[in-house]
Amino acid sequence: MNKLSVKQKNWLLTFHVAFGGIWFGTALCMIAIALSNRNTPSGDELYAVNAVMKLLDDFVIIPSATLSLITGGLLCWLTIWGFFKHYWVIVKWIATVTLIVTGTIWLGPWTNAMTAISDAERLQALQNPLYVFDQKAVLVGAIIQTSCLLVIIGISVLKPWGRRNIKKQEKQPVASNS
Repeated sequence: MNKLSVKQKNWLLTFHVAFGGIWFGTALCMIAIALSNRNTPSGDELYAVNAVMKLLDDFVIIPSATLSLITGGLLCWLTIWGFFKHYWVIVKWIATVTLIVTGTIWLGPWTNAMTAISDAERLQALQNPLYVFDQKAVLVGAIIQTSCLLVIIGISVLKPWGRRNIKKQEKQPVASNS
């Protein structure tokens, strides 16, 4: 497969950085919203705050994380960076996939549960142990995810660790029987 031209690579890189930035910025917003959710005076406001968090998760974080992963994969595949040539690329792949998996397994379901509980119980949700657990878990998870995203951004800019030393198998000359 042919590699991308410089202009094509730059466009793809632009989209990759934009999707990563959207993911990071929305994760920061989720932290701010989760913090404000702790002192909500009314049940309707509690549900509204949770509904906004669910909306941001479903329609901003999930698509931007997925598109960041896809554009990153295309950059590896269609440029000289490759998937396994550089340690920093490998670390970014592992970290990104880990964040998406943990978000899918824990953060998303906790956010959905908070929204459902606050919809049904309104202000009484603050007395529900499951809601309280989910509320704290979403806040801690969002802080961890945002911190990891910041590290990934730093790795993208600094490109530490350099290129892997991949030893090429040297072809040994075939001995001729004369």
